[in-house]
Amino acid sequence: MQTSYGNAAYGGRMMGGGGAKILSSVRGQKKRVNIYAICVSLFVPWLMFTLLNALLSFQTHYTSPGLCYVGAGAALLVVFGFGIFAFGAVRARAAGDTSREPTWLIFIFVTSLFAWVLALAAGNNNFWRNMQPFFDIQNLSTYPSVNTAQTRGQQLMDAGRITFTPGTHLDTSKAMGFRNLDTYCVAPITSVDSPVSSYDYWAVGKNCCSGQAADFQCGEFNNPNARSGLRLMSDDERAFYRLAVQQAESTFNIRAVHPLFFHFVEHPDTELFAHQGDGYRTFLLGMFGHFAVQLSLVALAVWCFTGMS
Repeated sequence: MQTSYGNAAYGGRMMGGGGAKILSSVRGQKKRVNIYAICVSLFVPWLMFTLLNALLSFQTHYTSPGLCYVGAGAALLVVFGFGIFAFGAVRARAAGDTSREPTWLIFIFVTSLFAWVLALAAGNNNFWRNMQPFFDIQNLSTYPSVNTAQTRGQQLMDAGRITFTPGTHLDTSKAMGFRNLDTYCVAPITSVDSPVSSYDYWAVGKNCCSGQAADFQCGEFNNPNARSGLRLMSDDERAFYRLAVQQAESTFNIRAVHPLFFHFVEHPDTELFAHQGDGYRTFLLGMFGHFAVQLSLVALAVWCFTGMS
């Protein structure tokens, strides 16, 4: 009895030792697989967001927009590839094949699709708001020492940046605002105090005047050193500023044959490169913000999948 008990105990110790080794091996294998799945789940959607966001935000979108959307389509095919793998794993699991775990594949597919949609929206928004105005103005001409009384607007249709002659100022007595949800404010830029035959240069701003009186307070209106203009590049806003100029023509009995619209500033180059800085800043905030969101989703998935196990 003692021998049997001893043998049983010895066998139990052997089985227990072997079982511990197997369990340890299984746990170690499971840990390695999970770490790999976690890394892929964290970095693949984030890299997709970052690369697609960069492609849509910067120079390539301006010079080769078709190539950008080809890249976006290729990224979407990759996302669908993840979806196909996830669907195949789900079908295999339903057929009784326990060697393929679909949970992380499903997670990668869903978060990659989310990253693709988010990158498409963020990249396009950053390009249209910040980078396209920068590229547009940079590709236009720069004109120094422009006298508004002697140079007509038709002569400077390709102007992106203008430096006016000393003494140029805003004639706020002829300022006007046009209201359409926002108030679009204009004031003529003039190099002389006497009336001119055509006011072709106008400083503009949004929601910086009442629209009822000559109280233009846009840009650097009160800076005595400001005598430069940075061209307005927003096509959507230009029509409303043109209506404001037409109201000024009717109210003050003046003419604006070919009005050009500018932001009135002291240092146009500084304002121009501020657009570029905003574009880079927006991109970096999106990149790090998405990483934080993806990290939170992966942590939540680990917690949920561990609970399911």
